[in-house]
Amino acid sequence: MKRVLLLILTNLAVMLVLSVTAHLLGLNRFLTANGLNLPMLLMFATLMGFGGAFISLLMSKPIAKWSTGARVIDNPTNPTERWLVDTVGRLAARAGLAMPEVAVYEGEPNAFATGASKAGSLVAVSTGLLSSMTHEEVEAVLAHEVAHIKNGDMVTLTLIQGVVNTFVFFLARVVGYLVDSFLRRNDDEASSGPGIGYMVTVIVCEIAFGILASVIVMYFSRRREFRADSGAATLLGSRRPMIAALHRLGGMEAGGLPQGMAASGVAGRPGLMSLFASHPSIEERVRALQTDARA
Repeated sequence: MKRVLLLILTNLAVMLVLSVTAHLLGLNRFLTANGLNLPMLLMFATLMGFGGAFISLLMSKPIAKWSTGARVIDNPTNPTERWLVDTVGRLAARAGLAMPEVAVYEGEPNAFATGASKAGSLVAVSTGLLSSMTHEEVEAVLAHEVAHIKNGDMVTLTLIQGVVNTFVFFLARVVGYLVDSFLRRNDDEASSGPGIGYMVTVIVCEIAFGILASVIVMYFSRRREFRADSGAATLLGSRRPMIAALHRLGGMEAGGLPQGMAASGVAGRPGLMSLFASHPSIEERVRALQTDARA
């Protein structure tokens, strides 16, 4: 639950910072000086919506390293580190990718992939996952993360986030303008620009619409998990290791991931907040693999 809330709040925070910046620069007054300029507003919303999404994408890898304390393995110092680097390298080559950075972080069982591009990606695994799984199971988890990179999932989810952010910015300002116009209907100065009602309504709507938009983003996140599981099976030449790894994760307490990495981890906890879950249930994923003729 905390992991999902952090993911939602991160995107909302970026949007609100951009929104306040736009207000301070006088863009809101420009858009409403002579009534609501809808074409101009749509262009503004698109710029802000995709801008916020791509800012988050560009920040994803450094934030991932900082927030998890992940240590990139530049020079392996033990057999486990050597095996990790070699395994990721072999899987990346099989997927036709450049060698990602490989990192280890302290924590409960989980792993994630992140990065703004396929050529600049990071694959990280927790010490809890390494100590509780067999090499075959860990390799399946690594293949799952490499499949995320191969599928371009970080960029895909960023584009989806950009689209929903655009609608959030646009609709929040339309509602803000209507509310402000109603509150100032008898105000002789109403034509001078938006009042306090506009700004307050926009902020409230951005938060409310942003939470609702997260349902859409998380739906696509769950869809891409099935693709990554299938991709892992293809890279390994068998679905059995991925199914075994999922069964193992199903019997563990999966470690949460901070903010933007939640949707890129291998494990998740749908629970009662299934609409906001970044991952399908283990049972759904295993069932999909067992019936996937391509794997």
